[in-house]
Amino acid sequence: MRTLLLLLLGTTLHADDWPQWLGPQRDGVWRETGIVEKFPEGGPKVLWRVKIGGGYTGPAVANGKVYLMDRQVSANTSVPGNAFARGIIPGTERVLCLDAKTGAQLWEHRYDCTYTMSYSTGPRCTPLVSDGKVWTLGAEGNLFCLDATNGQVLWSHDFKADYGAKTPQWGFAGHPLLDGQRLICLAGGPGSVAVAFDKDSGKELWRALDAREPGYCPPTMIDAGGTKQLILWHPQAVNSLDPATGKVFWSYPWEVRFGLTVATPRLAGDLLLFSSFYTSSKCFKLDATKPAATLQWEGKSFSEKNTDTLHSLMSTPFVENGHIYGVCSYGQLRCLKLATGERVWETMAATTGGPEVRWANAFIVKHENRFFLANEQGDLIIAKLTPQGYEELSRAKILKPTTTDPKRAVVWSHPAFANQCVFMRNDEEIVCASLAK
Repeated sequence: MRTLLLLLLGTTLHADDWPQWLGPQRDGVWRETGIVEKFPEGGPKVLWRVKIGGGYTGPAVANGKVYLMDRQVSANTSVPGNAFARGIIPGTERVLCLDAKTGAQLWEHRYDCTYTMSYSTGPRCTPLVSDGKVWTLGAEGNLFCLDATNGQVLWSHDFKADYGAKTPQWGFAGHPLLDGQRLICLAGGPGSVAVAFDKDSGKELWRALDAREPGYCPPTMIDAGGTKQLILWHPQAVNSLDPATGKVFWSYPWEVRFGLTVATPRLAGDLLLFSSFYTSSKCFKLDATKPAATLQWEGKSFSEKNTDTLHSLMSTPFVENGHIYGVCSYGQLRCLKLATGERVWETMAATTGGPEVRWANAFIVKHENRFFLANEQGDLIIAKLTPQGYEELSRAKILKPTTTDPKRAVVWSHPAFANQCVFMRNDEEIVCASLAK
């Protein structure tokens, strides 16, 4: 009996966390076991709901706590009627820490933050949690390192004040990356598209790259050519850097309209995929012996509507077994051949369920032999994605869509999967629902 109790305790204590953008390994894979094959009638059991403010920030889950950011504005604050317009909108940003089991608020860190970007609903970047610290980046470039236990500020930077950065059209959105002792951020400003800080002290270690604007694509680490490479995709080029020094290994020019470098690059074997809303996809073949790359293929379409390969915006594509699965510019979930970019199939079932709609979205997370898709309508879908097609296994409504920036109600926040649960948020609440078998 004692052995059984210890085994059960061990199982409880070793539930997986989701401590950053795209999960523990930053690859969009959920590796917990004991997860439902299909949702029960009426959907998964909701364990708790907590009211919050607006934001696109996905939650992070670590060590029994949930971390997220939101936006607070007073009731009489004037917000531009056109979401594309850039106003001067006073308010605050918050970092919230909740108990993962109950949703009870443990602490908050709140600071004044006047918004100047369009789509001003709230912050964009998922918190990053490691070794007793949480790092957050707000939509106006406020970087904080906080004590994960109590929210005490350990250090901070203001990218606009410290680096002369200008707030991008859609705010600062590149999820910070932790590489050993280095915290690597998309900052902006002259010579500082990317900046590496000491994660504990906040001291700058290096800065790198010039560009008109930094874009929105998260810094991404890969292993290729016998070394670690830091991939930074800004609106004028794809760049590979030495993460220890910021020195450029290789660069490939690529002019991207409206600064929209967004989707996280995906590595599969020796092929590195990028997908852009206006300028299609490019796939690079990486050298096996040194940090270098050649173009394997590229799409030819510069249209958001008349697309050819994959024109992703928010959704990070998933690559496996020689095929790409991703959401295109008008909501088409597509399968393509990785080696050539050739389309295999497409469906609207996972996003709108019918018509093509500009920016329609679903986030893609792999679990065992199937996928969890969180779409902009607040649905969570279990489906199989194979070269043979899209097979929906189960679907449940988790949230109502609340963000009206794109002139329709949507949920545009990436979920977290941890502790055999899903954590999803809109602009009114965060929900924890059990996905335990």
